[in-house]
Amino acid sequence: MIVYSGSKTDFMNEVEEDTIAYSIRDSILAKMHRTTGDAEFRSWVNSLEYMYKVLNDNEIPNDSGIAIEYNLPNTAKRVDFLISGYDEFSVPNVVIIELKQWEKLKKVEGLDGLVETFTGGANRRVVHPSYQAWSYAQMISDYNEYAQNSAVQLWPCAYLHNYLRIEDDPLDDPIYAEYLDDAPAFTKGDVKQLRAFIKRVVKTGDDNEILYEIDNGRIKPSKSLQDAIVGMLENNPEFNLIDDQKVVFERIMELSRQCEKDGKKRTLIAAGGPGTGKTVIAINLLARLTQEGVFAQYCSKNSAPRTVYARKLKGHRTKSSIDNMFKGSGAYVDAPESAIGVVLADEAHRLNEKSGLYGNQGINQIHEIIHASRLSVFFIDESQRVTVKDIGGVSEIKYWAAKNGAEVFEEELASQFRCNGSDGYLAWLDDVLGIRQTANYDLDDINYEFVVLDTPQEMCERVVKRNAETNKSRILAGYCWNWPKAGRGDTNVHDIKIGNFEISWNLDEGEAFAISPTSINEAGCIHTTQGLEFEYVGVIIGDDLRYEDGRLVTDYTKRAKTDQSIKGLKKMEEDDPKAAHQLADEIIKNTYRTLMTRGMKGCYVYATDPGLREYLRGRAKGSYRYQLVAL
Repeated sequence: MIVYSGSKTDFMNEVEEDTIAYSIRDSILAKMHRTTGDAEFRSWVNSLEYMYKVLNDNEIPNDSGIAIEYNLPNTAKRVDFLISGYDEFSVPNVVIIELKQWEKLKKVEGLDGLVETFTGGANRRVVHPSYQAWSYAQMISDYNEYAQNSAVQLWPCAYLHNYLRIEDDPLDDPIYAEYLDDAPAFTKGDVKQLRAFIKRVVKTGDDNEILYEIDNGRIKPSKSLQDAIVGMLENNPEFNLIDDQKVVFERIMELSRQCEKDGKKRTLIAAGGPGTGKTVIAINLLARLTQEGVFAQYCSKNSAPRTVYARKLKGHRTKSSIDNMFKGSGAYVDAPESAIGVVLADEAHRLNEKSGLYGNQGINQIHEIIHASRLSVFFIDESQRVTVKDIGGVSEIKYWAAKNGAEVFEEELASQFRCNGSDGYLAWLDDVLGIRQTANYDLDDINYEFVVLDTPQEMCERVVKRNAETNKSRILAGYCWNWPKAGRGDTNVHDIKIGNFEISWNLDEGEAFAISPTSINEAGCIHTTQGLEFEYVGVIIGDDLRYEDGRLVTDYTKRAKTDQSIKGLKKMEEDDPKAAHQLADEIIKNTYRTLMTRGMKGCYVYATDPGLREYLRGRAKGSYRYQLVAL
């Protein structure tokens, strides 16, 4: 959707008459039902006057098309400024300009395409403006059928009109070279250079026809994108489908084809425990649906699985359209109804009611996903809900499906492919943690390595040794140690301290925890590992789970103050202590169940409470019974 469109003449006149910002504001209210803040309004006034200077050249055709605030379909992203026309060979061209009011920035080492600058009232990590402009062009190229069929040439760039470039400027650091090559960055004093960039590809006007056709173009994955994602799955055994994974996969493909044919809404709930292959199915579906020309997206609340699986699909290529196929669970707040063919909601038990940084946007994430798609697929394990805000349950999904007029289907994934394929270990762990009673009292005859260590050093040594073989083992910990902002990027700042043992939480920069070769020196938490798997894990259990006086005790007061997963429990305890304690008990048990089932071949455990270490050893041998108590 384009907020403002017209010819160059229209734009120049409105800037001269000081009405352009008001026109954009009124159009946003009419089309998007959203009011405009003072800061955003002032940014239009400022930036568009600079664009007036750039376009004030007779060689730029007066009838070239102008679009301002083009909302990329089914995203919250808006392209600041577009100019359309034809080159000397009558090829349709669109110049994409990302406008920035920044005055300075810092480069960010170790993370692809990120910089740090002052924006939104604070210093923040954001994408490099050239990467941003390039990614918008890539999104249009990959998903706009008109742009594909008409061979529209897209020319992205960035214009930082307040930014005074200096020698060896971080904006031009070699780590951003590939993005600067595809989307050059113009700064203060570069009016003539930006003009030349535009004039090189816009020789004659188009009366805004190209931008109109793009705005009304059908959303469809390009052939190059279809070929690329399918090729990335080939010869990758971890994405192979086995047993009931294949059954569920084919059922979802069948429903997608029905939805494409009749336009009706459908919802499928795929329930399965740890290691049943929920994410493997989702990634295969993403590839196959894209290959069939269906607009499909994978979404999850946690960024960790999105980052890891996107990286695995695109290998070591940093520039990839794959990123546009992976979305956060809050991405559908403003999405039009049934605009997306299929949304694959992985880790659906982690969905929240509200979206946004402050939890104040939208109605309900489950509702928004169903509303935005023709087919919504929810992969769920209700025993992995690990925060107060987790609302993803089967009954909740069915409720919102009915509200949206979606027919509901259910499938179960039973086959266990993690923990050495041992359903027995999972059943034993559920019984040990008091999640559900099972007949698995011990680990006899179960092909899974479970060892309780007396010191965190011993546990760490075992994991490090295992990791040296394949870089597929990690140390994990319950959230009982604070993770202060200071030092989050420094591996020498140790957040977890137990006697003379110290280790950092996973660093807040660099490669994803699950695949970085240096992550073995840090501890991952529930939020960086849920939805992922390793060969071996070492789990540190904190004081929130203890064994005292013959009873298993959960105690949420021992959680770190920085842990957002229990935010709101104290207030809940004032209103309904029993309900608060039951919820806290569920969160703590589910957290350790999740951490202790990340390993496919083995789990090494150190518990800070000596009684719990003895209890776990005894249960492994079948010599302990327990009573569960929540504090």
